Amino acid sequence: MSTSERAGVGIIGAGVISDQYLQNLTRFPEVEVKFIADVLLDRAAAQAEKYGVPHSGTVDELLAREDVELVVNLTIPAVHTEIGHCIVAAGKHVWSEKPVALDHASAAELLAAAAAAGVRVACAPDTVLGAGIQTGLRAIARGDIGEPLTATTMFHVPGPEAWHPNPDFLFATGAGPLFDMGPYYVTTLVHVFGSATRVQAVSSKSRETRTIGSGPRAGESFPVEVPTHHAALIEFGAGRSAQSTFSFQHALPRMGFVEINGTEGTISLPDPNMFDGDSTLWRYGQAEPETIPAQGAAYGRGTGVVELLRAIRAGVPERASGAVAAHVLDVLLGIRDAAETGTAVEIASAIESIAPLPEGWDPMDAAA
Repeated sequence: MSTSERAGVGIIGAGVISDQYLQNLTRFPEVEVKFIADVLLDRAAAQAEKYGVPHSGTVDELLAREDVELVVNLTIPAVHTEIGHCIVAAGKHVWSEKPVALDHASAAELLAAAAAAGVRVACAPDTVLGAGIQTGLRAIARGDIGEPLTATTMFHVPGPEAWHPNPDFLFATGAGPLFDMGPYYVTTLVHVFGSATRVQAVSSKSRETRTIGSGPRAGESFPVEVPTHHAALIEFGAGRSAQSTFSFQHALPRMGFVEINGTEGTISLPDPNMFDGDSTLWRYGQAEPETIPAQGAAYGRGTGVVELLRAIRAGVPERASGAVAAHVLDVLLGIRDAAETGTAVEIASAIESIAPLPEGWDPMDAAA
């Protein structure tokens, strides 16, 4: 697709995260943001003016536009599938913020509706498409650690209530560290190992209430509705596995810890919540580790929108697909259910293997 064939893009949701998308989507040469919609019309208008987007207004006005090919869904998770169905019904492709849905059936129904309408659904996180993780994935693909066999991932923090002015939702049903941060780590794992097949897990909750530590509500307590620690064993095909923990109850922070172990060595990947970062490689019999500098594009959110548009033009599958997001959701739901029931949970969905991006892939280069 040349720069003369720019794709018309609309955005639904003009909240805080829209800044991160608009900073990139308004400068990528293959994209032209045509319209910003929000239930708060003043907020949509302000974002449109800030980023030079020509139009703003309601969701219905956006979906009626013939010059919009793809819609970026930045609404709250509770309405992701409802808005997704509206976009699909309008005959437009969907890029959704995570999660693609809150349950298996809703995700499956959205993907089926998109297939019937001949449009695509893709989903964050697109951090997995950044230079950091992609460089590590290319190293694994070329055999730097031999055959990948096992992994260890950790997200351990005390909890966001110390710094977040309104942290209640992060401790509510559908959130917690498992669903808030889990997508970054599990998405990376399925890019390495492919489909997960079974999960086992335990969980705990360190406190029934938390106290807000900053902002105008500092000192206010709120209830904790969900576990604040999940420890999971995720099984993949051919005996491969990952041990993963997601926690809001560790005084010693460990963020971005992703190690993949293979028959010939171990690679430590950069933080899967970031678009950049070097990898570190240890080989058997090698005295010192090797740093693998990140190579490729690391612009930030919106990268996946360009990858999706290029895949549509080329008639090939996109890497951050709705199918991948739905599978990741199934794994997270399985971890939740396994911890609640004390039994292993089989993962029924499966995905195709995902090839790393070429090193030269760049959303700023329309010829890439």
